[in-house]
Amino acid sequence: MKNYKLIPKIALWSLAILGVLFVLLFVLGGNSDKVHEIAGKALPIPLFTDPFLIWVYIIVIVSVLTTLWAAGASFIDQWKHNRRGAYTAIGVICGLVLLFVICWFLGSGKEVKIVGYTDGDNVGFWAQLSDMVIYACYFLAAATIGTVIWGIVHTKRLK
Repeated sequence: MKNYKLIPKIALWSLAILGVLFVLLFVLGGNSDKVHEIAGKALPIPLFTDPFLIWVYIIVIVSVLTTLWAAGASFIDQWKHNRRGAYTAIGVICGLVLLFVICWFLGSGKEVKIVGYTDGDNVGFWAQLSDMVIYACYFLAAATIGTVIWGIVHTKRLK
C-alpha cells in the first residue's frame, strides 16, 4: 500500500531526466545539413530542434491540464467539507483567467521585426498571443519570487 507514494517521485524524476536529455540533445546534438540565413550569415540549425519543441509543448499541455484537474479536484473536495474553501479554489482559477485576459490586452498585434524572418506569423493574433505569454510569465515569475521571499520572512518571524 505504501508503493503508491512512490509514483509522484518516479514521475518527477522521469520527467526531469527526460527534460535534461532533450536539452542536452538540443545543445550538444550537432547541427543538421540545413542552414538558415539571417542578416547575410548562414547559421546552422540544431539537429534536434523539432523533438525539443515537441517536448516543450507536451510539458506545457500536461502542466496546464494537471493544474486544471488539481483545481477541479480541490473544488469538489472543498465543496463537500468547506464551502468557503471551494470558493477560494474557484477564485484562484478566475484570477488566472483574469491575468491572461489582462495580459492579452497588454499585448500588441503589431508586426514583430525579426531579422531574416519572412513568414506572416509575427503579426496579428500570433504576435499578441506571444506578448500575452511573455507578460504572464513576467508576472508569474515576479509573484513566485515574492511568494518565496514572503515565505522566508514569515517563517523567520514565526520562529
